[in-house]
Amino acid sequence: MPNGEMIEYKVNGRSARGFHVVPGGKPRAGMIVIQEYWGLNDHIKDIAGRFAALGYASLAPDLYDGTIAQRAEEAGKLMQALDQNRALESLDGAVAYLQKQDGVSSIGVTGFCMGGSFALLLPCHNNAITAAAPFYGDVPPDEALKKLSAPILFIGASDDPWINMDKMNRLKSALEKLGKRGRVKVYEGVGHAFFNDTRPEAYNKAAAQDAWQQVTKFFEEEL
Repeated sequence: MPNGEMIEYKVNGRSARGFHVVPGGKPRAGMIVIQEYWGLNDHIKDIAGRFAALGYASLAPDLYDGTIAQRAEEAGKLMQALDQNRALESLDGAVAYLQKQDGVSSIGVTGFCMGGSFALLLPCHNNAITAAAPFYGDVPPDEALKKLSAPILFIGASDDPWINMDKMNRLKSALEKLGKRGRVKVYEGVGHAFFNDTRPEAYNKAAAQDAWQQVTKFFEEEL
């Protein structure tokens, strides 16, 4: 487990929580890491730790307020019950929390599954985001993408039944049509959640390792 801690921060007069990991020296930038539909579990905390090891002040907001799903049915219900506006408020608060830290002058965001959806939505909503790397998240309408304020690297999977090629092709077209900086990287022969090394039924080591290299290089260049 990375050497981080749960912290609280204020959002519109209420408290929100997140897992915060600081790098050894002065941070190169801030990084928001957004959970899958399972919740803020050890896998997401581990990813926040990986970014901290690369020099980022990382914060993984807890969008379920402490609840972690063990079964897909439970995770689906939690995701359906999540209020999008409240979640975006919590993410805005996480951005503001990182902005106050010494040495943080730019902020990236990444997320997976449900978190990938928010990682693409956040820079359409909050122009404090400098770069975004969503993993297999849903694609918002073009009306939202018009407001995209940061370059993106979207990571997808050719065999994903939910975030399918139609959605990813629409994102590619929208980026071109709207004149937004961004790239859609599709991994062939793998499915949804291929980056999650705690789920052997989905994990693909080769694709996950390449995606990590692509994403870390992207952030290194943009942040």
